[in-house]
Amino acid sequence: MSQPGPPEQGRPRTDPQEPPGTLDQTAQQNLIQQLGRALLRSVPPAWNEVSVEYRAVGGHAEIAAQLVAPNGTLIPLTTPDEVRALFSRLRHGMHESERGTWLSAIYRLRRPSSYSVDFNGDYEPTWQTPPPKDAFAEELHHYPRTGENIPGWLAQRAGVPDASGSATRAPALRTAEVFDAVDQSGRPQTNRAEVNAAELDGLANYLDQAPLVLAARSYDTDQLDPEQPASVPLTFHTDGAWIWPGAVAYYLRKHGVPPEDELVEHIRKTGFRVPEVDEHVRELAVTVITGEEHR
Repeated sequence: MSQPGPPEQGRPRTDPQEPPGTLDQTAQQNLIQQLGRALLRSVPPAWNEVSVEYRAVGGHAEIAAQLVAPNGTLIPLTTPDEVRALFSRLRHGMHESERGTWLSAIYRLRRPSSYSVDFNGDYEPTWQTPPPKDAFAEELHHYPRTGENIPGWLAQRAGVPDASGSATRAPALRTAEVFDAVDQSGRPQTNRAEVNAAELDGLANYLDQAPLVLAARSYDTDQLDPEQPASVPLTFHTDGAWIWPGAVAYYLRKHGVPPEDELVEHIRKTGFRVPEVDEHVRELAVTVITGEEHR
């Protein structure tokens, strides 16, 4: 199965005379609709879905796109300059004085005309090209946030001290889902890149061997084979950057269900070696899973 092509890169395009955070909800929706029209003009006649991810921090920006053909094949897509410019304007205009602005956005367009947009303002995007070191401080200069809204990874990369004077603070943890959705019959569905057979064991071992932070004594029913005895582990693991249910490794081994694309890319970048995870981060992971406030 084809993989998305290399991202187009460059500096974000914004109107230097326009201050950040000036777009109201109506203006935001107008830009999002313009994005959809620009994408429609750039796709070939035969397609089922188009997804575009724009990632930016400071003066660094990159964009990657792909379409799903009617036969399910993923095809890399080159986007027009207009799409990058619209994303940049949207990011600039959506700045909030306390929370900053988003760092990545995924725009999905489905035939014939439905769409969805997911914005991420807390987690570090999976960069195709590492941003320059000064991009992180530049981000906080142009799009400032209050201290409690600066993610740990961004504070550390930008050299921002916390209240104790340290430039490190708790990392933001991303949570992976086992499936993407369910169909009308209730059967789970995913729309993810297939895992290369040569990487399957490495991925599954990483998912299984990462520190266990929560576990139940019982097992869950296999949603893809409900007639079998309950065998899906009710556990959660973390590697200090991501949190995932033990079911992610189970469905990968048992049914070949790939984990989320960004989690797979993250594991590849580690060389399939689980890093050390200190006790503080493990405790933080538990609070994320249970929804309790971390202190």
